[in-house]
Amino acid sequence: MTDDNTDDFEEVEETISPEGPASGVERSDFVEYGIDDQPPLGESILLGFQHYLTMIGATVAIPLALAAALGMFEAAPQQVGRLIGTFFVVSGITTLAQTTIGNRYPIVQGGTFSMLAPALAIIGVLSTQSGVGWQFMLRELMGAVIVAGIVEVLIGYFGGMGALKRYVSPIVIAPTIALIGLALFSAPQIANPNLSAPGTGQNWWLVGLTLVLIVGFSQYLDTYHRTFRLYPVLLGISTAWIVAAVLSVAGVYTQGSVSYVDLSSVASASLIQPIYPFQWGLPRFTPAFVIGMVAGMLASAIESFGDYHAVARMAGRGAPSKKRIDHGIGMEGVGNVLAGVMGTGNGSTSYTENVGAIGITGVASRYVVQIGAIVMLVAGYIGYVGQLFATIPDPIIGGLYIAMFGQIAAVGLSQLQLAGLRRIGYTARVRSNGHGRHLRRSQADRDGRADLRSSVHGLGFPAWDRRHG
Repeated sequence: MTDDNTDDFEEVEETISPEGPASGVERSDFVEYGIDDQPPLGESILLGFQHYLTMIGATVAIPLALAAALGMFEAAPQQVGRLIGTFFVVSGITTLAQTTIGNRYPIVQGGTFSMLAPALAIIGVLSTQSGVGWQFMLRELMGAVIVAGIVEVLIGYFGGMGALKRYVSPIVIAPTIALIGLALFSAPQIANPNLSAPGTGQNWWLVGLTLVLIVGFSQYLDTYHRTFRLYPVLLGISTAWIVAAVLSVAGVYTQGSVSYVDLSSVASASLIQPIYPFQWGLPRFTPAFVIGMVAGMLASAIESFGDYHAVARMAGRGAPSKKRIDHGIGMEGVGNVLAGVMGTGNGSTSYTENVGAIGITGVASRYVVQIGAIVMLVAGYIGYVGQLFATIPDPIIGGLYIAMFGQIAAVGLSQLQLAGLRRIGYTARVRSNGHGRHLRRSQADRDGRADLRSSVHGLGFPAWDRRHG
């Protein structure tokens, strides 16, 4: 351990381009709080809560999807909130572990859609068997997730993922991160909140309101007061949620609508809910189910590999070192084992949404994410909290996702400036493809933060020739 509050792999490797090593790592101009900064406690609680708010859609959507497939809404509706709370608790613990002894990046850990698909397939197979209840299915999922986690621990701590680093250049990393962001635009909260079920369809007015609020607070009102710059997501979602709640009470949004806010569900929730290891019973291990879950884990690990590069770029650091990648993937494996033991029926991975939040808010503090993790850990045991989060309408989450995922795609493309393209005759002339608006170097680059206005209007490319300008 060295001084200045850094660990032995805090100073990450510099990215090597065809022109030779890049110059030293610089802190991005837009970053309000860097990785090692510790804002005041009260401010950190709000900022940490905001980080978790960006991924609340996935944290609630995954257990709800599992509960529906398991038949819990019919067989044990009182246990659905407990399942959601379990996701909160596991997310808090794994985030603390990752930010403290893992890769130490300010990145939130939580449930993964990559392991939801095999989980739903396993449930589909088991549901055809007579006499199989939801707890039995969850125990099968627990066993499969635990084994997948052990495999990921071995891959990480034996250097499997870090070994890929020598073969992966910015030319590979750039489209990987960009495609992660673009692929997420198919999330049901954006494309189809009804999940193919009958309903009112997407409410694009509410989606647009949320998006405009977030962009307005972070990009246009940020110069008027520091609050707008630090809390654009919290302010945007809260304002849109209040509007939806008022319209629901007024009868404009009716029950069954994707925009309806059901406040009565919060009042009926339990105050304290018990969450503990093996709460659904001992895990079961079926080889065929394990193989499917391992496949989902591998997809999740590859996505995390790209996320590490994105968060390092967003925070103004160089490319993550081999050791940092291995520690991160290994700790995600530990998180998967914990998720299996606690009984989420899902795994644990790095949240891409959290990476986008850093770009919008400029808050890349590890301390802030750790405070948020503690808040989420405690909130998981309070039934009212999980149910309150569940009342946020999908169109609001969809508006948030559009801002987050556009930012992630733009950050991926910004990796191209590290590839030395100028050396082989490329020039950088940057335009926003939505409005044909020319972006000056100082405006588009800003140390890797693609202008959010450009990523919403049409993805903005950072200037590739910054070092030669």
